[in-house]
Amino acid sequence: MRDLDLTTLRLFVAVCETGNMARAGEQANIVGSAISKRLAQLEDQLGTPLLIRRRHGVVPTTAGQTVLEHARSMLNGAARIKRDMESHNAGAQGQVRVFASVSTMAESMANDVAAFLKMSSHRTIQVDLEERLSPDVVAGVRDGLASIGVCWDAVDLGALQSRPYRSDHLSVVVPEGHPLAAREHVRFAETLDYEHVSLPINSALQLMYQRAAAREGRPLVHRIIVSNFEAAMRVIAADLAIGLIPREAAERSTAREGLRMVPLDEPWSERKFVLCFRDARTLSPAAIKLAEHLARQAPG
Repeated sequence: MRDLDLTTLRLFVAVCETGNMARAGEQANIVGSAISKRLAQLEDQLGTPLLIRRRHGVVPTTAGQTVLEHARSMLNGAARIKRDMESHNAGAQGQVRVFASVSTMAESMANDVAAFLKMSSHRTIQVDLEERLSPDVVAGVRDGLASIGVCWDAVDLGALQSRPYRSDHLSVVVPEGHPLAAREHVRFAETLDYEHVSLPINSALQLMYQRAAAREGRPLVHRIIVSNFEAAMRVIAADLAIGLIPREAAERSTAREGLRMVPLDEPWSERKFVLCFRDARTLSPAAIKLAEHLARQAPG
């Protein structure tokens, strides 16, 4: 099969998003018949129909949905190459792509990277920082999508190399007046009497809570599931549920939202994070500098 043409893929995405070849043509400054010809050639090249033609437009087939997802990914990759080269030509001498877990992004990661970039010796370095779930951090580094990953050390790193980073401490966050609010500390089993606000079920932190609840022989009841700690804090402030949230992520919001943060009294309540990479010897000079800076933030 011939290599896929990015221009044709870009037109295919535009047609799927507008649902109309004429409107896609207006956006791309090309006539609709030319788009139709290109997409017919793409369908012939892939050996399957990608669009269902209807009286007032088009919609992607099941195969077309799959191609649409991959086309967006390829176009995003091409856009990154263009942006990185523009940065390089403008004087940036190093680009480092980092995948970081939800917890580290909510806590210290952004500040640590900002401190690194503010150093005069790093003014020609560009850092691309993306939030991912911990398993996706590992997969992204393993597959070469990022040079450095930052995630919880309980995640299976496989063959990746690692260095210590920071740690955090899990706490129970509740509204003022909640039965647990006046406690000095709380055991995990005691939180199972209440409904929880939770992160996505496949997140590393949530999987740990599920396993801990299973050891207690009790269910962990989710009242609501959110994508990040900031949203979780708003749910708790609305008195809809309690939350198990790292102290480092919660402490900035507790006073503002009128919440109480009670330490979780469990041997696993302190979590350690690591930097991970495929091979330290193959990291770029810019990535080595960033990794060294982040590793210095680990507790002594």
